Order: sequence, then structure tokens, then C-alpha cells
Amino acid sequence: MLRGLRKASSNWLGKTIMAVVMGVLIVSFGIWGIADIFRGFGQSTAATVGRTEISVNEFRQIYTDRLQQIGRQLGRPLTTEQARMFGLDRSVLQQTIAEAALDEQARRLGLAQSDAETMRVILSDPNFKGPNGAFDPQRFQAIIRNFGFTEQRYLADQRRQSLRRQITGTITAGLEPSNTMLEALGRFQNEQRSIDYIKLDAAQAGTIDAPSPEVLASYFEEHKAQFKAPEYRKISFVVVTPEEIGKWTDVSDEDARKLFDQRKALMGTPEKRQVQQMTFSTMEEAQAARARIAAGEVTFDELAKERNLNPADLDLGLVTKSAILDPVVADTAFSLPTGEVSQPVKGAFNVALVKVSAIQPGQQPEYESVAADIKKEIAADRAKSQVANLRDKMEDERGGGASVSEAAKKLGLNAVTLEAVDRSGKQPNGQPVSNIPLGLDVVAQAFNSDVGVDNEPISFRGGSVWFEVLGITPPRDRPLDEVKDQVAARWRDDEVAAKLRAKATELVKKLNEGGKLADEAASLGVKVETASAFKRDASVPGVPTGAITAAFRTAKDGVGQTEADGGRQWIVFRVTDIIEPKVDLASEDTKKLKDQLQRALADEQGTAYVMKLEKDIGTTINEAAVAQVVGGGSSNQ
Repeated sequence: MLRGLRKASSNWLGKTIMAVVMGVLIVSFGIWGIADIFRGFGQSTAATVGRTEISVNEFRQIYTDRLQQIGRQLGRPLTTEQARMFGLDRSVLQQTIAEAALDEQARRLGLAQSDAETMRVILSDPNFKGPNGAFDPQRFQAIIRNFGFTEQRYLADQRRQSLRRQITGTITAGLEPSNTMLEALGRFQNEQRSIDYIKLDAAQAGTIDAPSPEVLASYFEEHKAQFKAPEYRKISFVVVTPEEIGKWTDVSDEDARKLFDQRKALMGTPEKRQVQQMTFSTMEEAQAARARIAAGEVTFDELAKERNLNPADLDLGLVTKSAILDPVVADTAFSLPTGEVSQPVKGAFNVALVKVSAIQPGQQPEYESVAADIKKEIAADRAKSQVANLRDKMEDERGGGASVSEAAKKLGLNAVTLEAVDRSGKQPNGQPVSNIPLGLDVVAQAFNSDVGVDNEPISFRGGSVWFEVLGITPPRDRPLDEVKDQVAARWRDDEVAAKLRAKATELVKKLNEGGKLADEAASLGVKVETASAFKRDASVPGVPTGAITAAFRTAKDGVGQTEADGGRQWIVFRVTDIIEPKVDLASEDTKKLKDQLQRALADEQGTAYVMKLEKDIGTTINEAAVAQVVGGGSSNQ
């Protein structure tokens, strides 16, 4: 904003306007006071649930945290415009209100949870446990910090969540899907069908003569909107990131080799071994067993059977040395040749005989194979300090009224100019632009801006991207002469689709009247294909999803048709078999289905309860305050 004020006042007209604006503000402060001039704009409540107020700052924190979490999952920032497009603004608001309603109900019911219980829950959380299975304070701090929590804020959040779970757990306790529901859903999911089918494409549509000029002109008029030229924008942008600046940094082989040597032990694939471990209560018992194996009386596996040990009781798997918890066992296993049984070893937990049945050698990369990546990493690391310096200089240049291109040129940076690009990132020739870094949504940002607007830089890969809109070519109706070939191609596609639809309808009628699919296929010069025993959610090679869906709407021996490939192909099929499954209520699959249904029923019951709770308690939303947080003129949908 300040940069915009400086830029606006850089000429005589701007100075005059700014003087008038500042004069009005000064007079307003003198008459009404500073607080009153902002009355109506400083509402601090986003929503109220009962007596619980969700402040604007609280909602902003929740909303920002959620966008950042999603951005981390996507690997790139999520803009407020994208968030609104996906409905995240409303879903976060609704979730925040639901949580507040549960918090209000917890207070009404007098529910509480002690600090000791909250700590017990956190200490038992498997996400915070280290390799030894115990709570790891450093891991705990790293994880909550990654999600934007301080320790105190996380403890408070967990306490609230526990109380919410107490309420919803009580509401949903005892919910269980009936056997009738399980059987119906089990049959629905596991029913299988088989079809014979033929594909009709352009060859079966017959000869299609070129359209007359009158027909083409008429078609063009009816479908004119499909051939309209979209809005194009001319955009200039400059990327200042460690990766981009690092491209211009020379890194010597000496420096790269030094880093390679430091990391060599961590690079590549470590050696793995298939390790078995047989444990004993005493050293004497283990020594006696080892003596029997050495004398040839029994093998390692035969001894395990004598002791009623299953293979799973012995096998540590194909593991690296670091994956074996007991260091004594690890040292022993990684010193044995294949097939040999160790002498008894006293480990940290018990006495054991160790056997290695297979060795998978480790692989270490050669310097030459990773040199380019190492140099790129070193260059990017060296560039980090330059990025901060360049960011400040770019801001100074832009604040002084320089355009993005002018500022980039003065600082020796590479400004990219896109002469014409539409909203989808395509050029007028229909090809996508190729010089935008992957993950940079500069085109979407530019279409939310305008010519001459001083845009805030985009955060990107540890740096910033400055952009400006240099020109706008508005959408326009193209004349027929400009798109004649495209119109002719589209007209032909529609003609093919219409003829194939008619052909398919005719075939279905013949088959319903007793015709044979094989005879009809032979007359058309196509082959009959078969898809057997597929389920509703199956993906069958060569069979479009529409045909699978249609097959499950058709009775056994019934005939159906469906389009594919946008109407350029049609499928005509006959259902040859239907396999209705028997549902075993004791099977693992049915148990998994029961768990899924139970969760779904609990979610549905919990949602209904919270909605009624919000209504009974009383909920109001300050749409204007919410819109300030999520961006856009309104938060309504």
C-alpha cells in the first residue's frame, strides 16, 4: 500500500489528488477522532455460537493454518482465490463453528480434563514416539512447530479436542450397521457382470461429405460461442529464488567433491540382509543348541520346529543394519556369511543365535552421477543470502515507480515476458506457455489483476516473484474465415456422433428383436469383444467407464448402448452373465465393510447432532468480517 501511495504521488496529478485525500483524513480526525472514523470497519467478531465468540483474529489464524497445511501437502502455496474456488473458506468456517458449538456444550455440561490426562494422551500418541518406542520430545516439538503450534497452544487444542470427542463419542456410541445393511451393500459392491460388446467408430459412420458453405455458416452461427477468442494478457514477471539465482553461480568440482565425500555414507542404498534370530533363556541353552547345529544333528529351521517356533517368530526381515534395534545382534548379523549360524550372543534383551539367509549388497553412487545435483544444491545454498538482498533491492526499485522489467534490468535479473496467454495458460496457437516454472500460478494471479496495478510479490520456493500485466486483449468473436478449419472439423465430429448414435440405436433394436451380436458385428466389419466378471468400480482395459455403469443398469441377456470418447465412439453390448455374491458376515472383507459403515453412520449422527446443537444454542455469522479474512467481496455462496 505504501509503495502504491509513493507511486501514485510521483507526478503532479497524483500529488494533487493525494493532497486532497490526506486533507480530508486530517479534517476527519480533527472532527470525529481517530477511533470513530473506522467505526463499522473494526468489527472483531467473525461468528458467535451461544456465548462463545470466534474473533476475527482467531478465525484468521485457523484459516491461515489450514491453507498452509494444504499448501504443504500440495507442495506449493494455495492462494485465497483458489481456496474460495474449492469452497475451503466455507468448510473451514463451518468446521470452526461446529467446534465452537461443541466447546460451548462442554462448558454447559461442566466437562473438564486435567493437565495430567492431557499430557497422558499426548505422551501415548504414536506420532510422537522415537525409534525406541518412547515419547521423543524433540520429535514432538518439530511436528507441532511444522503445523504452526506452540506447546501451550497445542496442549489447549488437545484438551478441547478430547472434550469434543467425549461428547460425540457418547452420541455415536452403540451405532452398528444391521446385517441386512451389510448384506445389501456387500452384494452391491461385489456383484460381477460379464458382457459381449462391439465398438462403433468413424468407420461405421459411413461417408460424410464435406458441408456446403451454407451449412457450415449456419453451424458456425449456432455454435459461435465455442469458437470465440478468449481474453489474452501480456504478462511480465521476474523470479528471484535460490534455485533461479543459483543457475548463475559457478561451483567448482573441488567444492562439489568435498560435499560428496561428506555425504557419501548417507547416499545410495545401504546393504540389507535377511536376518533370522532364535532367542533362548540362558547362555547354556543357546550353546547346547549351537553345538547340535555344528554337529549336524539338526538344522536351524529344524531346531525352530522342535521348539514350536513359527517362521514369523524368527524372521527380522530384509533389513539394514540400523533397522535392528539390538546393536549386538546387528553387529553379529552384518559380520556373518550367508547361511552360517552365529555363536550365541548376549544382546540387550536376551541370548540369541543369529542366521543370515540372504545378502543384498549396498550401492554407492559415483561422483559423476550426482555431481550436477550437488553443484545445483551448493549454488542454491550460496544464493540464499543474495535472494534476500535482491528482494530488498527489487522492492526499493518498485517503490520508486520502476516497472518489473525496468527493475529487473537494472539489477541484472532475467524478466520473462509472455506476449499473450489465456486463463488456462495457453498461447493463441493453443500451445501451453513453456517458460513458467512448475508450480508458479502467475497466470491466475495476473488474471486477478489489471494493467498498471502494483501487485504484491508472490512467495515461491524460498523467494519471490514480481509480476505485472502489460496489456489486455479482450475476448472477441472470431469470423468464420479465421476458424473455418476448426468449424469444419467440429461439424464433422458432430455428424459422426449423430450417425453413430443412430447406428447404435438401430443395432439395439435389432438385438432386442432376436438378432445376434456376432452377425451384426460381421456385417459392420468389427469384432465382438468380451469383458468378464467385473465389478461396478472396475477399470477394464478397452471398456469405457460409461459402458460398465450401463451394464449394471441392464438385466441379464439385456442389450444396451453408451457413448465413449465424446461421442466419437459408441459401445453396443449384451449382458451375458450376472454373478450375485454370497455375503459371509464373518469374513475379513465384511468386517472391513462393517467398520466403514460404522464410521459413516457415526459421522452422519455426529453431524446431525452438531447441526441441531448450533441451532439450539444460537449461531450468527458476521459475513463482512469473514469476507475480510478469506478475501473477496462476500463470503456467501
